[in-house]
Amino acid sequence: MTMRLRPLSVQLRLALLGGTMLLVPPLSAWATDAPQNAGAGQTASATPDAKKSDKNTTELGKITVTAQSRTQEMQQVPIALQIVTAKDIASVTATDISQMQYFVPGLVVTTTQPTQPGYTLRGITTEDFGIGTEPAVGVYVDGVYADRTGGSLLAFNDIQRIEVLKGPQGTLFGRNAAGGAISIVTNEPSDKFEGDATLRYGNYGERYAYGLVNIPLNKDMALRVSAYDNQSDGWIKDQATGQHYGDNGDWGTRAVFRWNLTPETRVLLSWDHEKLNQAPQAAVGLVPLSDFTVRQPSGLILPPFPAQSSTYLNPLNAPLYNDAVGADERRRFDGVTLTVDHNFAWGSLTSTTAWRNFDTFNLEDSDGTANVDTYLATANIEHNNSFSQEFKLSGSNDLLDWVTGVSWYSEQARQGNQVDVNTNSIDTLAVNTGAQTGTPTGTLFHYFQSMLDAYGLPYNLLGDPWTEQINNNGNYKSYAVFGDVIWHLSDKLDLTTGARFTHDERDFTWFNIPRQAPQLDNTLNQLQQAGILDMAAAMAGIPTSALLNAFQSNEIFTASGGAPVNTLVSAHNTWNDFSPRAVLSYKFTPDVMAYFSVTKGYKAGGYESLDIGSHFAPEKVWNYEAGIKTVVPEYNLLFNGSVYYYRYYNLQEQVLNPNITGQPGSNGTGIPYYTTSVSNEAAKGVDLEAQWQPIEALKFNANVAYISQRYLQSTAPDGTVLNGQPTGNPLWSATAGMAYTVHNVANGNVVFNFQYGFRSKTRCNGESQIQGTCQTSPNFQVGTAQRHANARLDWQTPDQRWDVGLFVNNVFNERYIGITNLTTTVFGTPWAVIDPPRTYGVELRVKF
Repeated sequence: MTMRLRPLSVQLRLALLGGTMLLVPPLSAWATDAPQNAGAGQTASATPDAKKSDKNTTELGKITVTAQSRTQEMQQVPIALQIVTAKDIASVTATDISQMQYFVPGLVVTTTQPTQPGYTLRGITTEDFGIGTEPAVGVYVDGVYADRTGGSLLAFNDIQRIEVLKGPQGTLFGRNAAGGAISIVTNEPSDKFEGDATLRYGNYGERYAYGLVNIPLNKDMALRVSAYDNQSDGWIKDQATGQHYGDNGDWGTRAVFRWNLTPETRVLLSWDHEKLNQAPQAAVGLVPLSDFTVRQPSGLILPPFPAQSSTYLNPLNAPLYNDAVGADERRRFDGVTLTVDHNFAWGSLTSTTAWRNFDTFNLEDSDGTANVDTYLATANIEHNNSFSQEFKLSGSNDLLDWVTGVSWYSEQARQGNQVDVNTNSIDTLAVNTGAQTGTPTGTLFHYFQSMLDAYGLPYNLLGDPWTEQINNNGNYKSYAVFGDVIWHLSDKLDLTTGARFTHDERDFTWFNIPRQAPQLDNTLNQLQQAGILDMAAAMAGIPTSALLNAFQSNEIFTASGGAPVNTLVSAHNTWNDFSPRAVLSYKFTPDVMAYFSVTKGYKAGGYESLDIGSHFAPEKVWNYEAGIKTVVPEYNLLFNGSVYYYRYYNLQEQVLNPNITGQPGSNGTGIPYYTTSVSNEAAKGVDLEAQWQPIEALKFNANVAYISQRYLQSTAPDGTVLNGQPTGNPLWSATAGMAYTVHNVANGNVVFNFQYGFRSKTRCNGESQIQGTCQTSPNFQVGTAQRHANARLDWQTPDQRWDVGLFVNNVFNERYIGITNLTTTVFGTPWAVIDPPRTYGVELRVKF
């Protein structure tokens, strides 16, 4: 081994420079298919068969990535990452990242609500529980952070590849990648005219169309435009109304303009637009209709309270009854990115300017019934506007590769957390929670309605809509300086040092709006003017003002529950973080590299949207990891593996507070609600990847992830101490697949692709049943092991310009219960979310 000599003064200066740097790929870095040249290590005397073997091996290992803000081959990056190529996406007919999750072990994407998805990577979960908190798994599109979860799950549109980086990426990607990063890279305009069109038809009325055209405008300019339309009729029908749920209603477009301003300067301007409008998630009720009885003397028609889990229906077979008025899930998204890069003799400068804007609305049934006395619907309404700017310098020489830069991020977010009930379900809450109404029946509206009916008065207090809502506003700013240096200590040994310093400023407000019930208020007005309200109050033995206050006061978001009405509450916080990383990597041969890394991740602190005045400290994680990356040319085999251990501090998780009166953290209303729990956790795990191409026409792939994650310190909302218990994440997840090509079939080639994914069962703890993630009834299973398989058969012309395909997703029609939602146990109406069934169809694709 030959060591390069380096003057100490030079190294010190470079170390100081390198200690302040990070990522965002230079514009010139974009993935390509593997070159067709022979692999490294091939000799001049190699036989033709050996050359062919090396060619296949090269294709396995030479995908170009930008995971470290540099253009590198996948096998040279000392990070556990899985690459999803455009071909991978097409092979499983995926339209967004959620449909790839079974084939990326360790990644879980919850997508029953595309405007509120959840991401889990290596056991670290990001859920959409309000604008006051940040995600722990960052999603980036062409190096630009996808603001919050409302705009993070967009349909694929002209995607080149996806880099799933596992473990904290705080130094390279920033404050919201403590659990990992999902980096989506799109295609740039090229210098040749090309086009692509796809039509897809399938069961449940699936209709998908995609079109792309790339137009060279002159020798220095090119324009690339693409659009898609994804529609379907839905796979589950409401038995009362006939409305379909589980449908797709999404279309979008993307335009990218490239201008080579000078031989050394390039400008890219892109615009993304998306419109989504479809039914919300279906809430499948667990209580049989036959269990709904008339409760005397209130007159309410209710199921048993508390709900009897022994009689729950299996949601996979139960009828759907949803009656939310105005049920809908929609999103409008726009994003513009301007990237300018300039090459110098010593390196390059890249400027990335981005603007993102979206509005989302998601109103869904939240009681799983069509019963007026248990009516409950909830809505999440968001508006988000963000602007970011990053300047990055990078360069390389024989001594080192370096990148450094500064970034600024500004976000304005608004959110409305809305609960829709009616006067009947307000009475149900009173009866089931034992609230003091001052009436013999324990109800308010039914009791006084009976008085009106007894005197034959033509007024109605029942069935009137009643809405309560907490509004939040957030104004956030983040500043960062970053740097990363790969020191070439020898021809085989590299040391990577990097760091990011982040300063976060956050302003947040809560405002609990007085309840809105215009129809009821109109009736009360008439009763007051007619003197009937005074008469009713006298008969009940209470002052008229007290009766009127009872009719007009909030019943869900209440001052006694910690939510002062009609009062603006504000908070301001700042946080500073220093996130370093160090990686030592050694190349035993050109095809075998081992590494050891220590990295830190960081997630900014925040606020709980429904817990007025709440405040969370930032999350921090330290990860220790060792790995190996290797290609075995003689066997056409690629094998990568890593082992890791991390400790996570102040992990924020969305959990259900059953809110039993008298329990720790109870607000005394008896109404369950979702809140945020903070815990410390530790995990150890293994990631394995293998690809094998025994012959040119046949390729196998396999990925395995193992993680054992437990609570170091955690107390559940009901007071259960979870220290030392598993967090719930499965121990194992894996995928295996194969692709086989048969040549010369009807003047073309036939390609068969099969991919299979597996997750082991949920690891239950003392809180799992309350959270609905493990067994909740003897009549069905929750948290079982899951299996998912996709298959595809294509006929292609030799030049791949024409392609006709048949596809089947969820081949074996495996159906699972995602979670049982117990927020409505106060009504006696728990419900569940279920996975979609098997889908299949035909696809035609043409390239020109």
